[in-house]
Amino acid sequence: MQAIVFDWPGTLVSELTQEGWAREALRRSGRDHSDTAIKDLLRIIGEAAGEPNRLRDPLGNTSFERHRDTYYSVFADAGLPEDLAHELFAVDSDPSYNIFAVDAAETIAAVKRKGCRVAVASNIHFDIRPMFEAVGLLDAIDTFVLSNEEGVQKPDPAFFQLALNRLGTPPEHTLMVGDNATRDGAAVEVGMPYLPVPQLTDPQHRQLHLVTNAVARLCDPAAT
Repeated sequence: MQAIVFDWPGTLVSELTQEGWAREALRRSGRDHSDTAIKDLLRIIGEAAGEPNRLRDPLGNTSFERHRDTYYSVFADAGLPEDLAHELFAVDSDPSYNIFAVDAAETIAAVKRKGCRVAVASNIHFDIRPMFEAVGLLDAIDTFVLSNEEGVQKPDPAFFQLALNRLGTPPEHTLMVGDNATRDGAAVEVGMPYLPVPQLTDPQHRQLHLVTNAVARLCDPAAT
């Protein structure tokens, strides 16, 4: 194994649940954020989003503008007050709600010591590099592949091919690590092996040893 490609939210960082997203938006807008209020808000948004859920637009993270317009369109159809709509989008776009896993740094360091190159590939509508810089991890990442910059997102095979091109490694020697089998697991379509990890909701939960265990005897320094 010559390279590891990490997903970002749910893999390297925790992310808010839908309930957490609604609670924060209600709280920030000075509204009741009880369990009942949260349930009601999510129901209204869900009904407006329809089926399939427009908030899960398969191209929704290919640009900041598309993501914003999709969300605000749903909020308008839901009849939400303007200030609450703004807070919902602000929480969704605030990277500070994404907390690095307690074992993220040590895991990245461990695979780097094995000679593996490291990429972060994420469906995201904003730049996540400042978050890596803030925790001292930016220099450890060889390349970022972010959907909002590339105009393509997982599970499109072209997204994974971009990561391979940037890393300069063959697919069979490049491991994709992520919490979503539908999106991240599509890496197998370009020949990359895929290691699923449980979705991270508590940043204190240590689970990235699954990665180091998997690559401990596979990363070959001579190959890089």
